[in-house]
Amino acid sequence: MTAMEFERLLSASGPTMGHVVRPSDHKEPKKIAWLQCVGSRDIHHCDHAYCSAVCCMYAIKEAVIAKEHVGKDLEAAIFYMDMRTHGKDFERYYNRAMEEHGVRFIRSRVHSLEEVPGSGGDVEVRYVTEDGRVVSEVFDLVVLSVGLQTPAHAKTLADRLNVQLNEDLFAEHSSFDPVAGSRPGVFVCGAFQGPKDIPQSVMEASAAAAAAGRLLGAVRGTLVKEKEIPAQRDVYGEPPRIGVFVCHCGINIGGVVDVGRVVELAWRLPHVVHVEDNLFTCSRDTQDRVVQVIQDKGLNRLVVAACSPRTHEALFQETLTQAGLNKYLLEMANIRNLDSWVHSEEKEQATEKAMDMVRMAVAKAALLSPLQEISLPVTPSALVVGAGVAGMTAALNVAAHGYTVHLVEKENEPGGMAARLYKTWRGEPVRSFVEQLTKEVLANPKIQLHCNATIVDAEGFVGNFRTTIQENGSLQTIDHGVILIATGARERKPTEYLYGEHPAVITNVELDEWLNRRDATLSRLSTVTFIQCVGSRDEERPYCSRVCCGHSIRNALELKAINPDVTIAVLYRDMRTYGPWEKLYQHARRVGVLFFRYDPSNKPQLQKDGDGLIVRIHDPILQRPVAWKTDLLCLAAASMPQDNANLARLYKLPLDRDGWFLEAHPKLRPVDFFNDGMFLCGTAHYPKPLDESVAHALAASAKAIGILRRDKVTLGGIISEIDATRCTGCGVCVEICPFGAIQRDEATGTARVLEALCKGCGACGAACPAEAPALQGFTHRQIYAQIQAVLAV
Repeated sequence: MTAMEFERLLSASGPTMGHVVRPSDHKEPKKIAWLQCVGSRDIHHCDHAYCSAVCCMYAIKEAVIAKEHVGKDLEAAIFYMDMRTHGKDFERYYNRAMEEHGVRFIRSRVHSLEEVPGSGGDVEVRYVTEDGRVVSEVFDLVVLSVGLQTPAHAKTLADRLNVQLNEDLFAEHSSFDPVAGSRPGVFVCGAFQGPKDIPQSVMEASAAAAAAGRLLGAVRGTLVKEKEIPAQRDVYGEPPRIGVFVCHCGINIGGVVDVGRVVELAWRLPHVVHVEDNLFTCSRDTQDRVVQVIQDKGLNRLVVAACSPRTHEALFQETLTQAGLNKYLLEMANIRNLDSWVHSEEKEQATEKAMDMVRMAVAKAALLSPLQEISLPVTPSALVVGAGVAGMTAALNVAAHGYTVHLVEKENEPGGMAARLYKTWRGEPVRSFVEQLTKEVLANPKIQLHCNATIVDAEGFVGNFRTTIQENGSLQTIDHGVILIATGARERKPTEYLYGEHPAVITNVELDEWLNRRDATLSRLSTVTFIQCVGSRDEERPYCSRVCCGHSIRNALELKAINPDVTIAVLYRDMRTYGPWEKLYQHARRVGVLFFRYDPSNKPQLQKDGDGLIVRIHDPILQRPVAWKTDLLCLAAASMPQDNANLARLYKLPLDRDGWFLEAHPKLRPVDFFNDGMFLCGTAHYPKPLDESVAHALAASAKAIGILRRDKVTLGGIISEIDATRCTGCGVCVEICPFGAIQRDEATGTARVLEALCKGCGACGAACPAEAPALQGFTHRQIYAQIQAVLAV
């Protein structure tokens, strides 16, 4: 079956309700194989020379989930040529699949599949290993990791719109304007533009909206209609009437927790007048039903036992609003992330925990009261930190909509890393593009460029930030409504392979600089060697730097163009020329670039030899050592984040374990921070090629403009209140607040809450020894006591 068909088997709403069985005899498989590159990287059967970019990761995901569905004894094997786990945290997922879940990865070429006679559907897979051995293995089920292609209706649409497609039938576009179609006014994004995953598609959709909005700026808002919201029902004085909705979340919850027992328990809890369970409580049908139940049963409180409030609370709050209730009369019990996902092997204990969590949610719901949100004006200007390609692109797009932009750059001129690069993978000159961007920024009256500047202090909240910068030694305070972080990345300076010890060893970016200045040395080279993954995919940096493979091949082709007789060898672990970059790889092979794979346990060895070097490597195909003399050794050094610790501290922004800024949600909110009014773009997020950085910047600017165009912002109603008669001024709450929402009032010595910053997390109430802070009129201890009383029922 295909991978898409297997996805339906894994789905609780699929044909087998999430039970993995093979279609031939409905037997639960004990051994499954995934075959990669079916319909991709193939110029013989389907003429799809490109890599489909997503198949490696979805095969790994399916293998891991299949083991969760069937059991740890399931044997899962993935047959592949190059494992392309190039996205953020993808490499870690790949490593966990091997080390924790026992998924086998077999680098091979599959020769044929044959049904085993009389087996009921077993399949014999014959394949050739990297060392030339022919192996035969029998599997219960084989899943084909099929690639992506443009559907017929999309080609028809392109013809009608007169939008040009490339030879692979994806929309033609450039690296410098990545969402612009070939026809002015038509924008392209997602998989119509080329093979890509969900986060990239979501981000490009926002980028396309930004580009379209730029053309529509003159008529913005003329067709806006006010959304009709039902009048809010006054529930003051009513006894609590609580409705409980328990979600199966497919099998995410229902496959572990006994939802029936949770429902039975909920019926017995005080103030509960309605309970039901749903396959997916977040679905549109269920949302409509919740509204109807609230109105029919006269509910005035709602408990949803489902997934994370971080991703779904706003959805359920909107449901309450549509039903005529105050949005804060909702309580969520996260029985997925905090229960079924972490206790998948302990179903009885997980069920007990879910019941306790529902008890507590019902107890807290009974205490809820309607809250009113506060509105504050928006400062109509933006602050962009970092003046590389992403920062300048974002600044220009915000300025094009008529808003003032402060562009802060720590160096003495804009451009960032891109100013050192030679060409994109498509062959487009980067330096001239950066120079043009810089000219546009300097000429734009709406953009104030601050060079040699650093952020020294920051405060505020969405719509009303205040940042202090130090520019050329003097301090300046800037008021702004939004923040865009575009601090970029840097190339690691290698400590291996004789870098810094021998003049023939340079990095890929340094080779770009040689190419930019047409260094005479390049025409005299007879042998050049590239080594990939230098400082990436190791214990210190267990991530793929994403751009290195394509970058090395692009530079190799440039050297071939200068001197067709030069011998070039690329030493790699997995050639990660994902998407259309695969064609660059194929072209390099056609013009004679040699590719040698090496294992990380047996890295290439170097020996000095006068002006050159001797390179030694063990070739896994020849099964023998190979050595040659090289005039130049070019290292594909890792991309590293800038030193973002201080910036993250000032703005209270999260960093991941590798030092990259962490987005609010990889799929739902790929350019947002969790803090409202703050956005992320470019390589500050993760290494990416120039076209993706430009699209990321457009997407972030679109989100920022969405806030700047408002007259005011509405801030949350759940905030702490401090009882000044109890407060001793100890300062514990000031120190512990994760949002910086509490300050010491110098006049009285007591604490005070900055309502616009407070998120109502309750940390201050939990820590205060005097019980001065309260939420919705209850101290932390009173709420805890109420919950304990209900738990005892």
